[in-house]
Amino acid sequence: MIRTEHDRARGGFTLIEVLLVVAILGILASVVVVNLSGRQEKAQIQAARASIAGIGTAIDIYEVDTGKFPTSLQSLMVSDGSPNWNGPYFKGGSLKDPWGQNYAYTREGGSGYKIISGGPDGSVGGPDDITSF
Repeated sequence: MIRTEHDRARGGFTLIEVLLVVAILGILASVVVVNLSGRQEKAQIQAARASIAGIGTAIDIYEVDTGKFPTSLQSLMVSDGSPNWNGPYFKGGSLKDPWGQNYAYTREGGSGYKIISGGPDGSVGGPDDITSF
């Protein structure tokens, strides 16, 4: 079979076809980025809630062993000299929230405590705080 000049010219894509494909891929990529951007923050909030629950469990076990609540979250990892300390109570976890800030721990009355993450803005006391219940 003999190929003509016209056949050889149609062998590739035209510039318009390539630009059209690139434009479509760009639109699809922007849609994916917009849909996934909100999910990262939701995942961080869920991770903070899970960490707060884990820290709360460790505090409760500390209280059962020692008869009192810890003075700080560091007491869950390293003995603070309390009698019957049988820790570490919080192993392998981080005492920092997903945004890299330390969890705030406060005692409330004689029988309670609160664990707070500053949330996405990183400051405790804002509307986006994540707290223990």
